[in-house]
Amino acid sequence: MTDAQIGLSVATPVIIGFSLTLYRMGVLQRTGTISAVLASLAIAAVLFIEQ
Repeated sequence: MTDAQIGLSVATPVIIGFSLTLYRMGVLQRTGTISAVLASLAIAAVLFIEQ
């Protein structure tokens, strides 16, 4: 695994956890949370495969 892939493996769960925490606090709506999670997963998947 390259350094970039390790970074993606660490950053993606952090982004997902942060968005879920914001949703539970009432800052984000459900659609915003879902779109943030899906976008981070899609970006991580594309960049992980490219590396």
